[in-house]
Amino acid sequence: MNTPPPANDDAAIDLGPLAAMLHHALRDAQAQVLEELQASFAVEDMRPLPFAILVVLARNPGLRQIQVGFALGIQPTNLVPLIDGLEQRGLAERRVVPGDRRARGLFLTKLGAETLARLEANAAAHEFRLAERLGPGGREQLLSLLRRLARPLPD
Repeated sequence: MNTPPPANDDAAIDLGPLAAMLHHALRDAQAQVLEELQASFAVEDMRPLPFAILVVLARNPGLRQIQVGFALGIQPTNLVPLIDGLEQRGLAERRVVPGDRRARGLFLTKLGAETLARLEANAAAHEFRLAERLGPGGREQLLSLLRRLARPLPD
């Protein structure tokens, strides 16, 4: 997580009801987990969101940008610079879709596939460390709870 500011008198900051609120605990946990993941990706100069795009492209070659954005919950205006960055680095490319000259499909390059393999190994090691911190059965339990929270509230 971010380095805390210097403490005054060693007094803890009172977070009031935030300390017991799920949204606050989820935000803190997400920030910590993403910071650790980013550190494991630093050697490849990669961040979690472009990594997720590479994963989706590897398993779904030829998807259009709109499909990738929908699958990962990324707005089109935010997705374009991410795809552009992957393309500039030689990790992904846009190709004409057969039968539709206007459409472009997204594909990993050879370098993209090689880079993704290394990133996936780093991600797997990161996942292992997280699972260890959660203890036996903790990973599955947390995933189940998070999936429940991700469902929309009933009307």
